[in-house]
Amino acid sequence: MKHLIDFIDAKNVGKTSIFEHLKCTKGEASLIQYICKRYVAGLEEVSVLEILQDNFPSENYLYLKNLTLMKNILDLGWITQVSFGQVKAYEASKLELLNTSVTPSIALLRLLEEGSLEIFLPEVKPYTDHLEYLQDQFDMVALLHKIATFKQGFADNSLSIGRLKNKLTLLTTRIQERVKMTKTPIVVEEFFKEKGLEEKEKRIFLALLKEEYSGGEGQFRDMNTLIELISFDEYEKIKNRALLEDGAKLITDDIIDYEEILNMFGGVSRSFYLQEEVMQRIIHPKKSKKVTKLKLDALVQEQAIFEYLKTTTTLDDVVLHPKTRETLNNLVKQVDKEVFKKLKNWGIKDKHKGIDARIIFYGPAGTGKTMTAMSMAKTLKKPILAFDCSKILSMYVGESEKNVRKIFDDFKDLSKKAKVEPILLLNEADQFLSSRSEGAGSSADKMHNQMQNIFLEQIEKFEGILIATTNLLGNIDKAFSRRFNYKIEFKKPGKKQRLR
Repeated sequence: MKHLIDFIDAKNVGKTSIFEHLKCTKGEASLIQYICKRYVAGLEEVSVLEILQDNFPSENYLYLKNLTLMKNILDLGWITQVSFGQVKAYEASKLELLNTSVTPSIALLRLLEEGSLEIFLPEVKPYTDHLEYLQDQFDMVALLHKIATFKQGFADNSLSIGRLKNKLTLLTTRIQERVKMTKTPIVVEEFFKEKGLEEKEKRIFLALLKEEYSGGEGQFRDMNTLIELISFDEYEKIKNRALLEDGAKLITDDIIDYEEILNMFGGVSRSFYLQEEVMQRIIHPKKSKKVTKLKLDALVQEQAIFEYLKTTTTLDDVVLHPKTRETLNNLVKQVDKEVFKKLKNWGIKDKHKGIDARIIFYGPAGTGKTMTAMSMAKTLKKPILAFDCSKILSMYVGESEKNVRKIFDDFKDLSKKAKVEPILLLNEADQFLSSRSEGAGSSADKMHNQMQNIFLEQIEKFEGILIATTNLLGNIDKAFSRRFNYKIEFKKPGKKQRLR
């Protein structure tokens, strides 16, 4: 406590060890000295009026002329106001300070204890792993939050905020230098480059990542808190809201998303989070996709309905009739992830729903319908699950309607457990979706019709990409045909296509 005792005992505050760090006049330093004496005497708060009356003449209210000194000390960040409704110092008039109380700020107490506010950072050296890198970035987020918090009680030009901003600059520079020195790729930095994120977008991402690592539903998910982290004034706050609105890059690129929740005031607040795929990529950069595929494959092996199809070719590898290829290329564009994002942003598609497409591939046997379905899955980077409709018929005729629904329920369950959106392939669909029997018919016909009605209902409600293959489109019941929004004919390839 050498510096504290030296300061409060000094007859000339200008000669104390901490005076040069205060960046104020001797008159202002004398008032700080008075406040510190009262503080060590056990008075944590001191009235501004009392400070002025004890240090300046009371005749003709001369002490009021020195309110400017108190205002300057407050703006420098050496004292903080203690009042029921704390007001930003630069918004308060001098007279508003008169009947408030003040206390030494944390910055002043630290200066008195340590004798300096110099910032010492560890040696600059390469990162050994991405966790070490994230620790520095999370420190940066914490510092941004501290600056935002301090701005609620200090003027922007105060030494307390200035010191924090200086520390932020040093830390940011240190991170950049360490990244340059690091030879092995850093997952987060590679992600930033791939997505082309701006500095403010990076900080939003890192704040949400810090929240994910802490495992809580903390303050960094709140829209206003995120905006405060990247804004240094009210104008920037208004401008930066666009970074978290629908249509912003972070949302359209499926990096972050939000939930709308009812707050305690009856309004709606947005709570942001990182998308699951992004989180997996950051936490398990080399394992995420592999684990997901193995998990879905393993889940399919545990049941008897679906078959997991391993895809090796894309649509570019399949020999097709030119007209069929043209139609398929247009279809792929319509179900493309980027196109779908734009449709969601324009309000054409429901924001919380995925891509919906019910497709029929029809044409003679041997024209590559099943192979094309598999290749389409590969092109769209989606797994594909298939079931044989004839197998389903033999399995469920005579069973209750809940067993028919179970087919689609199980598909949803597999998708949910594996956290993927596979394509559903109905192979040889004409064997089950053929025209329904009219008239009374046998009990088997009635059961067949009943099951078809249930299938019709399930296909209509289906969310995702569904492909049905059939040799003859005329075999499909008209009610089913209407439920499919894409019907693509497969013709036998011409001589030129067969020679490829």
